[in-house]
Amino acid sequence: MLVKVGKVSKKCVFESFKRFRDGKEGVKDEPRSGRPPTSTTPDNIERVRRMLADDRRLSLRMIVEELKISLDSVSNIIYEHLQKRKKKVYAFLTSLRSSNV
Repeated sequence: MLVKVGKVSKKCVFESFKRFRDGKEGVKDEPRSGRPPTSTTPDNIERVRRMLADDRRLSLRMIVEELKISLDSVSNIIYEHLQKRKKKVYAFLTSLRSSNV
């Protein structure tokens, strides 16, 4: 069951052994309480969606300034909640295109 993965610190080995000895065989972290997300609210998600629907050329920083929330929160809303992705735009010079014809 053990796989050689490289150098592991003694601290990591001892902590893993302690958890195994206590009966915890899983390798995933247990859920813990933390600060709840305050900026990624349904209201903010809707506001970002409306802003992007009105003007697709808005930058992340423009949205941050307008909504007064963090850049990470705006990025998370756009890419994770709204499932938006950047589109690659390829520009072709008309002079090159017309000379190849």
